[in-house]
Amino acid sequence: MSDAELVLRSRRVITPEGTRAASVAVAGGKITAVLPYDAEVPPGARSEDVGDDVVMPGLVDTHVHVNDPGRTEWEGFWTATRAAAAGGITTLIDMPLNSLPPTTTVGHLRTKQEVARSKAHIDVGFWGGALPGNVEDLRPLHDAGVFGFKAFLSPSGVEEFPELDQDQLTRSLAEIAGFGGLLIVHAEDPLHLAAAPQKGGRSYADFLASRPRDAEDSAVKSLIAQAARLDARVHVLHLSSSDALPLIAAAKADGVRITVETCPHYLTLTAEEVPDGASEFKCCPPIREAANQDLLWQALADGTIDCVVTDHSPSTADLKTDDFATAWGGISGLQLSLSAVWTEARRRGHDLEDVVRWMSSRTARLVGLGDRKGAIATGHDADFAVFAPDETFTVDPAALQHRNRVTAYAGRTLSGVVKSTWLRGERVVVEGRFTEPAGQLLVRHP
Repeated sequence: MSDAELVLRSRRVITPEGTRAASVAVAGGKITAVLPYDAEVPPGARSEDVGDDVVMPGLVDTHVHVNDPGRTEWEGFWTATRAAAAGGITTLIDMPLNSLPPTTTVGHLRTKQEVARSKAHIDVGFWGGALPGNVEDLRPLHDAGVFGFKAFLSPSGVEEFPELDQDQLTRSLAEIAGFGGLLIVHAEDPLHLAAAPQKGGRSYADFLASRPRDAEDSAVKSLIAQAARLDARVHVLHLSSSDALPLIAAAKADGVRITVETCPHYLTLTAEEVPDGASEFKCCPPIREAANQDLLWQALADGTIDCVVTDHSPSTADLKTDDFATAWGGISGLQLSLSAVWTEARRRGHDLEDVVRWMSSRTARLVGLGDRKGAIATGHDADFAVFAPDETFTVDPAALQHRNRVTAYAGRTLSGVVKSTWLRGERVVVEGRFTEPAGQLLVRHP
């Protein structure tokens, strides 16, 4: 490591081979070596020893609604990337909707990139959108570097991003499969949603009944059939229904090219604990019962579910009314996701290597960044989170970096504190103090 500019040491470094005491050498923003803990530091190199704090690869969150431009009062790249950095996230992929314009043409992508360029505290990439009538835009967006395409099978909640019916899904998926792209899908069947009771009001039980599991199950089943027929690559977003797990496991066993994510709120919050009128807990699909949650954890453990992402979907506080039918549906979770997942994972007997696999290495692989993100390994970007897993804190909304500090985690005591976050070998946040934005805009590898 004679050319090292930085040597970062810890008694606990999480590498692809396991956790060990190590010195991580960095030069030019890349990891150049992972060496024994007591390796000699070359002259002129910066050296930092974090002792027993864990050094893990920075998290890669592939499901974030930044809402910038157009609805920047909901979030924005400046606040979203600060919140992400405070939570140990070093890469996020921005969803194509809730901003104006949505990322559904190359021109709209360029608008988003220009807005993000000077505001990003971490690295940022972009999903494109698959809408009725924009099939001809999909390949140009792919060539321009989006990481894949998002589609809804039921109404999205914003009029500028309509859902695909089954024929439109077929056309979009065939086009995407033709150039080897990835379709990521909000999978709820509109017919099952329409048939469910829609009472509205403050009752969480009534809201839960309005988004039944069979809406997810039916949509996942049809998506599997389309993917199998077209030999297409598909990804199920924010799975909350455990009833869909056998379908997914069977599809994977049959060779269908399907991956699946779930979210911290499905793994750590339960329907039984949601107070009536507390729409900070509202999301679609919804937070379900504790027994359902247990099965999601089992599916993470056995690989049926591949990864965990936030689906950070904020809004202004006034849109979080006490009527579950009319309140904006979305959980703000960027800054708290690592600690929330770790708190519950440890309780269930998992270790930090599991968390890194779910929230960093597999998400990096999902979007084709596995050769540079998601691992402490030679040649990868020197993106790190320094984490104190045994320290605890109580969530104070006022301490969050999100633009709107409405959170379902308010008042909860969580385990694990992010001490510092590093991007390409430079600190971007340490104990709440931020550097100037240093994030890069990412594009899909050719």
